[in-house]
Amino acid sequence: MTLIPFSQALRERTWASHGESEGAGFMTNLMKGEGTLDDYTQLVVQHFFIYEVLEEIAAAKASDPDASALFSAELVRMPAIEADLDHLMGEGWRDRISPVPATVRYCERMREVADWTGGVIAHHYTRYLGDLSGGQHIGKLMQRHFGLGAEGVAFYSFAEIESPAEFKDAYRAALDSIEWTEEERGRVIDEVLVAYQFNTDLFFDLDAQKAATAAA
Repeated sequence: MTLIPFSQALRERTWASHGESEGAGFMTNLMKGEGTLDDYTQLVVQHFFIYEVLEEIAAAKASDPDASALFSAELVRMPAIEADLDHLMGEGWRDRISPVPATVRYCERMREVADWTGGVIAHHYTRYLGDLSGGQHIGKLMQRHFGLGAEGVAFYSFAEIESPAEFKDAYRAALDSIEWTEEERGRVIDEVLVAYQFNTDLFFDLDAQKAATAAA
């Protein structure tokens, strides 16, 4: 039996979960302009913890034959996230931030799969292809809603990637070139679904944190 391209199978299996994540109340309100600058800042804070772990485990797998074509230096986000938090929170922000429970679990999961190349690729794919897709729109909306210039939304700027569309096509082609068994393909897709669920849970936790702060 001829397997369909892995990237196609991945999109088909995860499309519903992708929509659920995008539709979470916290993110919907933020994109509509119904959130606050503090809401956006808290999202950036969570990105700090998530990408710190993701980029650490990706770097450890960078020489793996299956991962080497995917883990491009142009995708690295930590310097941009740190610059955004410098702008949004000022000096000493590292002493004033904390992860919500979903972010803690998310990071724990990424560390659990750190030795499994397919698992690292699953989380890498989920985050970065999203950043190169809807993330571009989110960045522009945050600028519009909160009067931000380039500072504060550096996370969404991939200056070294001339064409995000072409980059994503090349990324998917690299995914399709990996010679995984059908069983391994299924495991990787399942891990992408896990990543989407963590992302959705993160938005729910940010909503809960906002409500608790308002009630205090």
